[in-house]
Amino acid sequence: MDGASYQRFPKVKIRDLKDDYAKFELRDTDASMANALRRVMISEVPTIAIDLVEIEVNSSVLNDEFIAHRLGLIPLTSERAMSMRFSRDCDACDGDGQCEFCSVEFHLRAKCINDQTLDVTSKDLYSSDHTVVPVDFSDSGAENPEDQRGITIVKLRKGQELRLRAIARKGIGKDHAKWSPAATVTFMYEPEIHINEEMMETLSLEEKTSVVDCSPTKVFGINPHTHQVEVVDSEAYTYDDEVLKKVEAMGKPGLIEIYAKEDSFIFTVESTGAVKASQLVINAIDVLKQKLDAVRLLEESVEADDQFGELGAHMRGG
Repeated sequence: MDGASYQRFPKVKIRDLKDDYAKFELRDTDASMANALRRVMISEVPTIAIDLVEIEVNSSVLNDEFIAHRLGLIPLTSERAMSMRFSRDCDACDGDGQCEFCSVEFHLRAKCINDQTLDVTSKDLYSSDHTVVPVDFSDSGAENPEDQRGITIVKLRKGQELRLRAIARKGIGKDHAKWSPAATVTFMYEPEIHINEEMMETLSLEEKTSVVDCSPTKVFGINPHTHQVEVVDSEAYTYDDEVLKKVEAMGKPGLIEIYAKEDSFIFTVESTGAVKASQLVINAIDVLKQKLDAVRLLEESVEADDQFGELGAHMRGG
């Protein structure tokens, strides 16, 4: 229908929020938008990761390529990634990817000089930019200093040495997994569970118990006072249909009905630590808006071509 508007106004409700974890509700939208947000968080939110390694000295048991790969997978704090330039688009260094606008330089120098094994970790990487450093996973309450050493890169024995220079650049998970800021992002439809109280009254306590126990997760429970079946945690339901199969086998179809709310989703986001989980969601929304703006501009340019023909294409440089 011409002129019809399908605009919706999604709502977000935060349930749990930590530096590396977020759980929230996304309502008043559809699965296409929810999945687009999930995919953007995983593969299109930019972060900073080591992309070039120049080995000066390496007498460890690991070869150069192995060490370079391990360095690339160390998550780096990436709060400034959104404002950085991609190295391929940087005009300050002509795409060389080694200037302050599109890269960060790291140095590592380690040598084992005694009989005790030396652990070379992410904390031995020295950055040229204090805002871009390896993510700190150490336990601040740990009494043992060894628990605060960071991510192990290689172990050195007496006489072995490692010296290198590394360049970190901006990138996205679509190009390589090392740039993905998300450890995992999942969403599920919010379940809506209805219990037919009148039919439930016809069941014995043993039958009610069998209905509750057939669910592999703790969705239902029995009230100790009224002996009625109640919904304990609707979000624990995994759409396994075990309860529905059970009530049908008992000859009680309709005793319990479960629907998925098609406009309500529950998201779980876990960050690698490169950016906070809350910032990951915000950045993903910004990237998604940019992509939608690009589609809108393309649609407008196509309409101009249809209206003005060759003149419209010439004005766009086509």
